Amino acid sequence: MLPVVLDCMGGDHAPREVVAGAVAAARDHGVPLILVGPARRIRALLAEYGAGDLGGRAAAGLSIVHTDESLEMGEGALASWRKPRSTIAIACELIKHGKAGALVSAGSTAGVVATSAVRLKTQHGILRPALAVTLPTIPRPTVLLDAGATADAKPEMLVQFAHLGTAFAQIRLGIERPRVGLLTIGAEPGKGNKLTKKAHELLAASPLEFAGNIEGHDLLRGSVDVIVADGFTGNIALKTMEGTLRVAVGELKRALSSSRTAKLGAVLQRRELHALTDRFDSDTYGGGVLLGLNGAVVVAHGAATAKAIAAACKLAFDLSEGRLIDRVKDQLGAAAKPSRFRFGHHPEAKGDGKAVEGRSTETRPDLRAEIREPVPEPREQPPGDGA
Repeated sequence: MLPVVLDCMGGDHAPREVVAGAVAAARDHGVPLILVGPARRIRALLAEYGAGDLGGRAAAGLSIVHTDESLEMGEGALASWRKPRSTIAIACELIKHGKAGALVSAGSTAGVVATSAVRLKTQHGILRPALAVTLPTIPRPTVLLDAGATADAKPEMLVQFAHLGTAFAQIRLGIERPRVGLLTIGAEPGKGNKLTKKAHELLAASPLEFAGNIEGHDLLRGSVDVIVADGFTGNIALKTMEGTLRVAVGELKRALSSSRTAKLGAVLQRRELHALTDRFDSDTYGGGVLLGLNGAVVVAHGAATAKAIAAACKLAFDLSEGRLIDRVKDQLGAAAKPSRFRFGHHPEAKGDGKAVEGRSTETRPDLRAEIREPVPEPREQPPGDGA
């Protein structure tokens, strides 16, 4: 049972909310954790939040790996090599060396994606990772990707995202034959921009269960199991949906407290109302899963609360214990064998858009700022040690 490594300096409310979430994850879910960040601050917060009262639920205890370096929320991809001793870099090295099973961070998405891609590497033939989030649709959840990892995607990348999302939906959600929809501005095949038109053509020719284009109003309808978009479009769609749901739930609460009759109705329906608000509470979902890498990475919301961090740690632990990354690799390999599809499609390929044999020869900037020092050994955190 490998622990989850947690970036304690990622997020708008780090490290306080992050450490509080870590304590909740260990106490309530028994998630073993390695906390990466400034050791003195982490110990003080652990003592403040009563980490000495974890009991036997956190079987492997809480460990700390010290570093004073972290990625700021406003920093982008270049910071991944400017700061080789950042919390994210060290966390990735712990996974790479088999000392942790998954990573959780609420830090800058660009920084997390760039650092993890450089240090964990993408899976064979995968051009770019994609951030997959689970939407609370009825009758079953829907996977949306990419939610922000690759803003400037190419059509071939969207096809890869569809394969990654399909494998994720099969393994995580138990959907045997997931239906894939392409997010664009019209249901007809000819609608959209150059990116989505070409992606539609490639998806239609793929072995996937492609259901065609879907529009923004289809996000929560559950008409498909996997929604594919470039990271720019997917992120805007996700945040628009989250904001709309937040306002709607707030207005519902206001209406139910506006009069005695409304309050009585709310009391009578409180169980159903609680279930409804919980279903649309993004904090309960933990975060997005970065697919396409050789390691499990969960990206929590930048404004994540302790509740959201705890949920993200539980999600990451479940992914690690369920060997999701290895199973996605196996699923992708099985999907590619019966067809001519190859995951190493060259993004600059001309002509009819068909896949080329072998791995991509795409030129990428060398951002491999390797850690020159040995990976720090996690140290067990004595209960209540605030030194």
